[in-house]
Amino acid sequence: MSERTEKAPAGDEALVVSEDVEGGIRRLILNAPERYNALSLAMIEALDDAFSQAFADNSVRAIVLAARGKGFCAGHDLKEIHAHRADADGGKAFFIRLFDRCTEMMEAMRAGPKIIIAEVQGVAAAAGAQLVASCDIVLAAETARFGVNGINAGLFCSTPMVPLSRDIGRKKALELLVTGRLMPAAEAERAGLVNHVVAPENLREETLALARRIAAQSAKVVALGKHAFYRQLEMSLEDAYAYTRGVIVENLMLQDAVEGICAFVEKRKPEWRDA
Repeated sequence: MSERTEKAPAGDEALVVSEDVEGGIRRLILNAPERYNALSLAMIEALDDAFSQAFADNSVRAIVLAARGKGFCAGHDLKEIHAHRADADGGKAFFIRLFDRCTEMMEAMRAGPKIIIAEVQGVAAAAGAQLVASCDIVLAAETARFGVNGINAGLFCSTPMVPLSRDIGRKKALELLVTGRLMPAAEAERAGLVNHVVAPENLREETLALARRIAAQSAKVVALGKHAFYRQLEMSLEDAYAYTRGVIVENLMLQDAVEGICAFVEKRKPEWRDA
């Protein structure tokens, strides 16, 4: 395993640590445990850069997003937000920049060609829950908890609401938004936010096992499928079928589809040519 660090403020410890695991898996690790990995502007920019590098690296076939410390991500850094109240405009310009950059990062996660698996070991709150909901697949320790608790500080989690309300039922989402309650991992799994709940001591290995299975597939087909999956979700049934008919024809014309079908017929393991 090789390890390197992504961008961080000069003189500060790296906010995002990157580990390359054999099999084409890259683990991006939030590394501000003393601040519960809060999404400061610097953290957002470091994480966005780390995702961009992973998306552009052909050796990376699946991405795991993990965190150090007790909490996965506490959401936006309220101390940073409070400090900008002293700005001449009361912080408005900074707030616009902060939420613009955060939204750009979350949208890039969904638009990126590689599957992102969240490995959630602790609390994911407010924009931390948004970060989880913006991942493609989520594994959580039994001890993890999820919520949009900005309401407790006088903030309705309007931006975290966007991916959350698309992952879980609208009534459940609104309840969480207006109460600030944190739901345990088992409830999050039932609600559709979490794919699998595992014992804390097994979380890393279970996540890597799933990542390895995804990384073993054709990268071109996974990228095509991820893009099509999110695009068709916002369409009517008729439009979704019209769109996906074109996608599957495009897929069939890929060299990896030729190889995959031949391998199936010949009862052998396919050799992808997408790298």
